Amino acid sequence: MNTWLTILITLLVIAVLILVHEWGHFIVARKIGIPIWEFSIGFGHRLFSVKKDGIEYSLRAIPLGGYVRMAGEELGDEADPQGYLNRTPLEKMAVAFSGPFMNFVMALLVFIFVYSFVGIATSSNEPLVGKVLSGKPAAQAGLQEGDRILTVNGAEVETWTEMTEAIDRNAAGEEMELTIQRDSNVKTIRLTPVLNETTGKPGIGILAHVVYEKTGIWEGVKIGSAQTYQATVNLLAGLGILVSGGASMNDLAGPVGITQLVGQFAQLGFATLLMFAAFLSINLGILNLLPIPALDGSKIVFALVELIRRKPLEPEKEGFIHWLGFLFLILLMVLVTFNDIAKLLR
Repeated sequence: MNTWLTILITLLVIAVLILVHEWGHFIVARKIGIPIWEFSIGFGHRLFSVKKDGIEYSLRAIPLGGYVRMAGEELGDEADPQGYLNRTPLEKMAVAFSGPFMNFVMALLVFIFVYSFVGIATSSNEPLVGKVLSGKPAAQAGLQEGDRILTVNGAEVETWTEMTEAIDRNAAGEEMELTIQRDSNVKTIRLTPVLNETTGKPGIGILAHVVYEKTGIWEGVKIGSAQTYQATVNLLAGLGILVSGGASMNDLAGPVGITQLVGQFAQLGFATLLMFAAFLSINLGILNLLPIPALDGSKIVFALVELIRRKPLEPEKEGFIHWLGFLFLILLMVLVTFNDIAKLLR
Protein backbone atom coordinates (compact mmCIF):
# COMPACT_ATOMS: atom_id res chain seq x y z
CA MET A 1 0.00 0.00 0.00
CA ASN A 2 1.18 3.51 -0.82
CA THR A 3 2.93 5.12 2.19
CA TRP A 4 1.00 8.36 1.99
CA LEU A 5 -2.30 6.50 1.71
CA THR A 6 -1.35 4.45 4.78
CA ILE A 7 -0.54 7.62 6.73
CA LEU A 8 -3.82 9.21 5.63
CA ILE A 9 -5.85 6.15 6.71
CA THR A 10 -3.98 6.06 10.04
CA LEU A 11 -4.70 9.73 10.72
CA LEU A 12 -8.36 9.17 9.83
CA VAL A 13 -8.63 6.18 12.21
CA ILE A 14 -6.93 8.09 15.04
CA ALA A 15 -9.11 11.16 14.42
CA VAL A 16 -12.29 9.08 14.65
CA LEU A 17 -11.15 7.42 17.90
CA ILE A 18 -10.30 10.81 19.41
CA LEU A 19 -13.56 12.31 18.16
CA VAL A 20 -15.59 9.54 19.81
CA HIS A 21 -13.58 9.83 23.05
CA GLU A 22 -13.89 13.61 23.34
CA TRP A 23 -17.53 13.51 22.29
CA GLY A 24 -18.16 11.35 25.38
CA HIS A 25 -16.67 14.05 27.63
CA PHE A 26 -18.53 16.74 25.68
CA ILE A 27 -22.05 15.33 25.92
CA VAL A 28 -21.80 14.44 29.62
CA ALA A 29 -20.29 17.83 30.55
CA ARG A 30 -23.08 19.64 28.67
CA LYS A 31 -25.72 17.36 30.21
CA ILE A 32 -24.44 18.25 33.67
CA GLY A 33 -24.40 21.95 32.74
CA ILE A 34 -20.69 22.71 32.60
CA PRO A 35 -19.96 25.53 30.09
CA ILE A 36 -17.76 24.36 27.18
CA TRP A 37 -15.26 26.75 25.58
CA GLU A 38 -13.61 24.51 22.97
CA PHE A 39 -13.87 21.05 21.39
CA SER A 40 -10.52 20.26 19.74
CA ILE A 41 -9.18 17.39 17.68
CA GLY A 42 -5.40 17.50 17.92
CA PHE A 43 -2.92 19.72 19.74
CA GLY A 44 -0.72 22.64 18.80
CA HIS A 45 -1.33 25.19 16.06
CA ARG A 46 -4.97 25.71 15.10
CA LEU A 47 -5.54 24.73 11.46
CA PHE A 48 -9.26 25.34 11.31
CA SER A 49 -12.01 26.39 13.66
CA VAL A 50 -15.67 27.33 13.66
CA LYS A 51 -17.69 28.82 16.50
CA LYS A 52 -21.26 27.82 17.24
CA ASP A 53 -23.38 28.59 20.33
CA GLY A 54 -20.31 29.97 22.10
CA ILE A 55 -18.27 26.77 21.56
CA GLU A 56 -15.20 26.74 19.33
CA TYR A 57 -14.79 23.53 17.31
CA SER A 58 -11.18 23.31 16.14
CA LEU A 59 -8.76 21.08 14.24
CA ARG A 60 -5.14 21.40 15.32
CA ALA A 61 -1.80 20.45 13.76
CA ILE A 62 -0.72 17.46 15.90
CA PRO A 63 -3.40 14.75 15.43
CA LEU A 64 -2.32 12.58 18.37
CA GLY A 65 -4.95 13.61 20.87
CA GLY A 66 -7.67 16.10 21.58
CA TYR A 67 -9.48 17.82 24.39
CA VAL A 68 -12.69 19.45 25.58
CA ARG A 69 -11.84 22.77 27.26
CA MET A 70 -14.51 23.49 29.83
CA ALA A 71 -15.14 26.11 32.49
CA GLY A 72 -13.45 25.69 35.85
CA GLU A 73 -10.75 23.35 34.59
CA GLU A 74 -7.87 25.80 34.31
CA LEU A 75 -5.98 27.95 36.80
CA GLY A 76 -7.62 31.33 37.15
CA ASP A 77 -11.00 29.91 36.18
CA GLU A 78 -11.82 28.28 39.51
CA ALA A 79 -14.49 30.82 40.50
CA ASP A 80 -17.07 29.79 37.89
CA PRO A 81 -19.91 28.24 39.95
CA GLN A 82 -20.92 26.04 37.00
CA GLY A 83 -17.32 25.01 36.23
CA TYR A 84 -15.74 21.58 36.53
CA LEU A 85 -13.85 22.32 39.77
CA ASN A 86 -17.07 23.31 41.57
CA ARG A 87 -18.93 20.15 40.60
CA THR A 88 -19.57 17.21 42.92
CA PRO A 89 -17.07 14.33 42.90
CA LEU A 90 -19.62 12.05 41.22
CA GLU A 91 -20.18 14.61 38.45
CA LYS A 92 -16.41 14.91 37.93
CA MET A 93 -16.11 11.12 37.73
CA ALA A 94 -18.95 10.97 35.21
CA VAL A 95 -17.24 13.54 32.95
CA ALA A 96 -13.85 11.79 33.21
CA PHE A 97 -15.22 8.27 32.68
CA SER A 98 -17.45 9.17 29.72
CA GLY A 99 -14.57 9.49 27.23
CA PRO A 100 -13.08 6.01 27.75
CA PHE A 101 -16.59 4.57 28.02
CA MET A 102 -17.44 5.86 24.53
CA ASN A 103 -14.34 4.11 23.16
CA PHE A 104 -15.68 0.80 24.48
CA VAL A 105 -19.10 1.58 23.01
CA MET A 106 -17.53 2.35 19.64
CA ALA A 107 -15.62 -0.95 19.66
CA LEU A 108 -18.79 -2.87 20.51
CA LEU A 109 -20.74 -1.19 17.69
CA VAL A 110 -17.95 -1.90 15.19
CA PHE A 111 -17.84 -5.59 16.17
CA ILE A 112 -21.63 -5.85 15.90
CA PHE A 113 -21.59 -4.18 12.47
CA VAL A 114 -18.83 -6.42 11.11
CA TYR A 115 -20.32 -9.68 12.39
CA SER A 116 -23.91 -8.78 11.44
CA PHE A 117 -23.46 -7.13 8.04
CA VAL A 118 -20.03 -8.29 6.79
CA GLY A 119 -19.84 -11.66 8.48
CA ILE A 120 -17.47 -13.95 10.32
CA ALA A 121 -14.40 -14.61 8.21
CA THR A 122 -13.61 -18.26 7.46
CA SER A 123 -10.55 -19.21 5.43
CA SER A 124 -11.24 -21.54 2.52
CA ASN A 125 -9.06 -24.65 2.22
CA GLU A 126 -8.98 -24.37 -1.55
CA PRO A 127 -5.53 -23.48 -2.99
CA LEU A 128 -7.03 -20.16 -4.08
CA VAL A 129 -5.19 -16.88 -3.58
CA GLY A 130 -7.32 -14.51 -1.51
CA LYS A 131 -4.86 -11.65 -0.91
CA VAL A 132 -1.41 -10.84 -2.28
CA LEU A 133 0.67 -8.80 0.18
CA SER A 134 2.52 -5.92 -1.43
CA GLY A 135 6.30 -6.07 -1.45
CA LYS A 136 6.37 -9.84 -0.93
CA PRO A 137 7.71 -12.47 -3.39
CA ALA A 138 4.25 -13.39 -4.69
CA ALA A 139 3.44 -9.77 -5.57
CA GLN A 140 6.84 -9.28 -7.18
CA ALA A 141 6.35 -12.45 -9.27
CA GLY A 142 2.92 -11.29 -10.50
CA LEU A 143 0.51 -13.52 -8.54
CA GLN A 144 -2.98 -12.05 -8.33
CA GLU A 145 -6.06 -12.43 -6.18
CA GLY A 146 -8.19 -15.29 -7.54
CA ASP A 147 -5.27 -17.32 -8.92
CA ARG A 148 -5.61 -21.06 -8.26
CA ILE A 149 -2.34 -22.84 -7.45
CA LEU A 150 -2.16 -26.21 -9.21
CA THR A 151 1.38 -27.40 -8.46
CA VAL A 152 4.31 -26.46 -6.19
CA ASN A 153 7.70 -27.55 -7.57
CA GLY A 154 5.91 -30.02 -9.83
CA ALA A 155 3.81 -31.61 -7.06
CA GLU A 156 0.03 -31.29 -7.45
CA VAL A 157 -1.83 -29.60 -4.59
CA GLU A 158 -5.58 -29.86 -4.05
CA THR A 159 -5.94 -27.93 -0.77
CA TRP A 160 -4.47 -24.85 0.85
CA THR A 161 -2.92 -27.08 3.53
CA GLU A 162 -1.11 -29.19 0.93
CA MET A 163 0.12 -26.02 -0.77
CA THR A 164 1.54 -24.49 2.43
CA GLU A 165 3.21 -27.78 3.36
CA ALA A 166 4.84 -27.90 -0.07
CA ILE A 167 6.10 -24.32 0.32
CA ASP A 168 7.43 -25.18 3.80
CA ARG A 169 9.57 -27.91 2.23
CA ASN A 170 11.23 -25.28 0.02
CA ALA A 171 14.00 -23.46 1.90
CA ALA A 172 13.78 -19.69 2.27
CA GLY A 173 16.05 -18.02 -0.28
CA GLU A 174 15.80 -20.97 -2.69
CA GLU A 175 13.85 -20.40 -5.91
CA MET A 176 10.68 -22.42 -6.44
CA GLU A 177 8.14 -22.98 -9.21
CA LEU A 178 4.37 -22.62 -9.10
CA THR A 179 1.83 -23.59 -11.74
CA ILE A 180 -1.27 -21.45 -11.50
CA GLN A 181 -4.61 -21.16 -13.25
CA ARG A 182 -5.89 -17.66 -13.94
CA ASP A 183 -9.33 -17.68 -15.55
CA SER A 184 -8.90 -20.23 -18.36
CA ASN A 185 -5.14 -19.80 -18.66
CA VAL A 186 -2.45 -21.92 -17.01
CA LYS A 187 0.98 -20.41 -16.46
CA THR A 188 4.21 -21.09 -14.57
CA ILE A 189 5.68 -18.61 -12.12
CA ARG A 190 9.09 -18.73 -10.47
CA LEU A 191 9.74 -16.94 -7.16
CA THR A 192 11.95 -17.09 -4.09
CA PRO A 193 10.34 -17.49 -0.64
CA VAL A 194 11.58 -15.38 2.27
CA LEU A 195 11.67 -16.30 5.94
CA ASN A 196 8.48 -15.36 7.76
CA GLU A 197 9.76 -13.97 11.07
CA THR A 198 6.42 -14.67 12.78
CA THR A 199 6.21 -18.37 11.90
CA GLY A 200 9.89 -19.10 11.30
CA LYS A 201 8.93 -20.77 8.01
CA PRO A 202 9.43 -19.77 4.35
CA GLY A 203 6.64 -17.61 2.96
CA ILE A 204 5.68 -16.00 -0.34
CA GLY A 205 3.17 -13.40 0.90
CA ILE A 206 -0.27 -14.74 0.04
CA LEU A 207 -3.40 -15.32 2.11
CA ALA A 208 -6.17 -17.83 1.62
CA HIS A 209 -9.50 -16.92 0.07
CA VAL A 210 -11.88 -15.81 2.81
CA VAL A 211 -15.62 -16.53 2.96
CA TYR A 212 -17.80 -14.27 5.11
CA GLU A 213 -20.88 -15.67 6.85
CA LYS A 214 -23.30 -13.04 8.18
CA THR A 215 -24.65 -13.77 11.64
CA GLY A 216 -27.74 -11.56 11.82
CA ILE A 217 -28.14 -8.62 14.16
CA TRP A 218 -28.96 -10.45 17.42
CA GLU A 219 -26.21 -13.01 17.03
CA GLY A 220 -23.91 -10.14 16.04
CA VAL A 221 -24.74 -8.37 19.32
CA LYS A 222 -23.96 -11.54 21.27
CA ILE A 223 -20.65 -12.25 19.50
CA GLY A 224 -19.68 -8.55 19.44
CA SER A 225 -20.23 -8.24 23.20
CA ALA A 226 -18.13 -11.34 23.83
CA GLN A 227 -15.42 -9.99 21.51
CA THR A 228 -15.35 -6.62 23.31
CA TYR A 229 -15.07 -8.37 26.69
CA GLN A 230 -12.34 -10.74 25.51
CA ALA A 231 -10.32 -7.98 23.84
CA THR A 232 -10.50 -5.93 27.04
CA VAL A 233 -9.32 -8.88 29.15
CA ASN A 234 -6.46 -9.61 26.73
CA LEU A 235 -5.29 -6.00 26.65
CA LEU A 236 -5.42 -5.78 30.46
CA ALA A 237 -3.42 -9.01 30.68
CA GLY A 238 -0.83 -7.58 28.30
CA LEU A 239 -0.63 -4.42 30.38
CA GLY A 240 -0.12 -6.56 33.48
CA ILE A 241 2.75 -8.41 31.79
CA LEU A 242 4.36 -5.07 30.90
CA VAL A 243 4.03 -3.71 34.45
CA SER A 244 5.37 -6.94 35.99
CA GLY A 245 8.45 -6.83 33.76
CA GLY A 246 7.44 -9.73 31.53
CA ALA A 247 7.66 -7.44 28.52
CA SER A 248 9.86 -4.48 27.64
CA MET A 249 9.29 -0.99 26.27
CA ASN A 250 10.42 -2.35 22.90
CA ASP A 251 7.14 -4.25 22.73
CA LEU A 252 5.14 -1.00 22.71
CA ALA A 253 4.09 0.60 19.44
CA GLY A 254 3.97 4.35 18.90
CA PRO A 255 2.59 6.38 15.98
CA VAL A 256 5.05 4.87 13.48
CA GLY A 257 4.33 1.31 14.60
CA ILE A 258 0.57 1.91 14.53
CA THR A 259 0.88 3.32 11.00
CA GLN A 260 2.67 0.15 9.91
CA LEU A 261 -0.04 -2.01 11.45
CA VAL A 262 -2.82 0.03 9.85
CA GLY A 263 -1.14 -0.45 6.46
CA GLN A 264 -0.91 -4.20 6.99
CA PHE A 265 -4.53 -4.56 8.14
CA ALA A 266 -5.81 -2.27 5.38
CA GLN A 267 -4.30 -4.68 2.83
CA LEU A 268 -6.47 -7.44 4.28
CA GLY A 269 -9.69 -5.56 3.58
CA PHE A 270 -12.03 -2.93 5.02
CA ALA A 271 -13.63 -5.31 7.54
CA THR A 272 -10.22 -6.28 8.95
CA LEU A 273 -9.24 -2.62 9.23
CA LEU A 274 -12.49 -1.91 11.10
CA MET A 275 -11.75 -4.74 13.55
CA PHE A 276 -8.27 -3.36 14.17
CA ALA A 277 -9.74 0.12 14.75
CA ALA A 278 -12.09 -1.45 17.34
CA PHE A 279 -9.11 -2.99 19.16
CA LEU A 280 -7.35 0.38 19.06
CA SER A 281 -10.47 2.00 20.52
CA ILE A 282 -10.52 -0.45 23.44
CA ASN A 283 -6.80 0.14 23.92
CA LEU A 284 -7.39 3.91 24.03
CA GLY A 285 -10.18 3.45 26.56
CA ILE A 286 -8.05 1.28 28.85
CA LEU A 287 -5.00 3.54 28.68
CA ASN A 288 -7.06 6.61 29.53
CA LEU A 289 -8.44 4.88 32.63
CA LEU A 290 -4.95 4.32 34.05
CA PRO A 291 -4.30 6.50 37.14
CA ILE A 292 -1.57 8.47 35.36
CA PRO A 293 -1.72 12.25 35.86
CA ALA A 294 -3.15 14.09 32.81
CA LEU A 295 -5.24 11.02 31.88
CA ASP A 296 -8.92 10.49 32.71
CA GLY A 297 -8.05 7.79 35.26
CA SER A 298 -6.19 10.29 37.43
CA LYS A 299 -9.18 12.67 37.38
CA ILE A 300 -11.34 9.83 38.64
CA VAL A 301 -8.81 9.16 41.42
CA PHE A 302 -8.74 12.85 42.41
CA ALA A 303 -12.55 12.85 42.52
CA LEU A 304 -12.52 9.74 44.74
CA VAL A 305 -10.01 11.40 47.09
CA GLU A 306 -12.26 14.46 47.23
CA LEU A 307 -15.25 12.25 47.99
CA ILE A 308 -13.39 10.61 50.89
CA ARG A 309 -11.78 13.71 52.42
CA ARG A 310 -14.85 15.88 51.63
CA LYS A 311 -12.82 18.63 50.02
CA PRO A 312 -10.90 18.88 46.74
CA LEU A 313 -7.14 19.05 46.36
CA GLU A 314 -5.83 22.57 45.86
CA PRO A 315 -6.13 23.47 42.14
CA GLU A 316 -2.46 24.54 41.97
CA LYS A 317 -1.27 21.16 43.30
CA GLU A 318 -3.60 19.17 41.09
CA GLY A 319 -2.60 21.25 38.05
CA PHE A 320 1.10 20.68 38.78
CA ILE A 321 0.57 16.91 39.11
CA HIS A 322 -1.26 16.83 35.77
CA TRP A 323 1.55 18.85 34.20
CA LEU A 324 4.09 16.27 35.40
CA GLY A 325 1.89 13.51 33.97
CA PHE A 326 1.65 15.29 30.62
CA LEU A 327 5.46 15.63 30.55
CA PHE A 328 5.78 11.90 31.29
CA LEU A 329 3.39 11.04 28.44
CA ILE A 330 5.36 13.23 25.99
CA LEU A 331 8.62 11.51 26.99
CA LEU A 332 6.95 8.11 26.65
CA MET A 333 5.69 9.04 23.18
CA VAL A 334 9.20 10.11 22.15
CA LEU A 335 10.63 6.82 23.47
CA VAL A 336 8.16 4.53 21.69
CA THR A 337 8.52 6.55 18.46
CA PHE A 338 12.31 6.15 18.70
CA ASN A 339 11.82 2.39 19.18
CA ASP A 340 9.50 2.26 16.14
CA ILE A 341 12.09 4.00 13.96
CA ALA A 342 14.87 1.77 15.29
CA LYS A 343 12.82 -1.32 14.36
CA LEU A 344 12.30 0.05 10.86
CA LEU A 345 16.03 0.68 10.43
CA ARG A 346 16.78 -2.86 11.60
